[in-house]
Amino acid sequence: MTDARGRASDDRVYDVVGIGIGPFNLGLAAMLDNVTEDVDAAFLERDAAFQWHEGMLLDGATLEVPFLADLVTLADPTSEYSYLNYLRETDRLYEFYFYETFQVPRREYNAYLRWVVDRLNTPQFSREVTTVCWDDDANHYVVTAHHTDTGAQFDYRTEHVALGIGSRPQIPKALQGHPEDDVFHTARYRYNRERVLDADSVTVVGSGQSAAEVFQDLLSRQTDHDYRLDWLTRSDGFFPMEYSKLGLQHFTPEYERYVYGLPQAVKDDLIPNQELLYKGIDPGTSAEIYDLLYRRSIGDADPDVGLFAMTEVRDIVALNDAYALDCHQWQSEESFVHESEVVILGTGYERPIPGFLDPLEDAINWDQKDRFEVTADHRLDLDLSGDIFLQNAELHTHGVGVPDLGLGCYRNSKFVNRIVGRTAYPEDRDTVFQDFSVDQFVKHAPNTSHDTGGEPTSTPTQDD
Repeated sequence: MTDARGRASDDRVYDVVGIGIGPFNLGLAAMLDNVTEDVDAAFLERDAAFQWHEGMLLDGATLEVPFLADLVTLADPTSEYSYLNYLRETDRLYEFYFYETFQVPRREYNAYLRWVVDRLNTPQFSREVTTVCWDDDANHYVVTAHHTDTGAQFDYRTEHVALGIGSRPQIPKALQGHPEDDVFHTARYRYNRERVLDADSVTVVGSGQSAAEVFQDLLSRQTDHDYRLDWLTRSDGFFPMEYSKLGLQHFTPEYERYVYGLPQAVKDDLIPNQELLYKGIDPGTSAEIYDLLYRRSIGDADPDVGLFAMTEVRDIVALNDAYALDCHQWQSEESFVHESEVVILGTGYERPIPGFLDPLEDAINWDQKDRFEVTADHRLDLDLSGDIFLQNAELHTHGVGVPDLGLGCYRNSKFVNRIVGRTAYPEDRDTVFQDFSVDQFVKHAPNTSHDTGGEPTSTPTQDD
């Protein structure tokens, strides 16, 4: 049926409408599908079909998390939507058994997600959300979307909203304004690769995993295409991502709860200095790059390759048949100009506040830096009775684990339990061997107590 404005609408009020279909909202859809309650849900995606970071689905690239960090397993290992069941249903279980690795190919993870999408009836594609409003009379949200091909309008009435629109490529303003075939973000690499392989010179900018994977792919193809290949980053070096077992315990419910309890000023100092917990280079990728460079240098050969850290690209200027990169080595305070026919920017991602939330601006509580105030259980802090669940929009309040696939089930367990009004999924606690808060350490350690404010019984010493 249609309303007076010609919008498709019906009388139903959904329990939850998800905006965006990525791994987190897709996991929420799968977990809701497994509860005994009859939950009425819809998940809206502006793209016409599901693809997960399609521009970076490179051969050989793997997830940085174990396959157990799928959509459901860490909440319910028996779910039909687990990665292992995907392998069983697609007759790949024995092949995976002999593959003998926890980190699965990124292309297969995408295939798994598409397999789940095909088995759910709640995803709706080609639906771009334009506004989210609150209906005071009906006491629920109205999510308005349009069909990206036909322009048809749709209204979805819902008790709750799950915001899972993800991130978008970020390119510094000074580096914008050039043809996207020549200067582009790593997110578009697969689409532009044929043009890149025809270039005389290629420069990759950035030192995260995406930049490393692009550099590795180009390095492996260089001898067949004969281009100059350079890699620049403003970081201190081409450092590996933290992947020790104790270090990985920062991606746990315990550490998330600890960070949430810190003063916001402390969090604002802490979180930017933890980038190597989630923004460095996978050690395996780093090793493969080095090994390939080593083999290329045998017999006094000189690979036509350059790697240069501590260097910020401040501007890009178009020349006749290439681009001039204005570079500054910030440690030695020296500047230079580097020319390249193609520039690939691994400059990260941003998560801007979506414009469709503008009608709710006055109801949303904002912090002093105009960011979302967020509850401990990952809900937007707002002056309305309906919830808005946040999927990867709360890094500033909950810390580095927010984007991590391994914590998606933990967050979604909270959301599902709140929607159905009972503990449908466990909310894990005490999952690590270390403590992060004083309270937890005192609780677990014999002969330890809180400082009561008196003088210390002994002089503290530095660790060796």
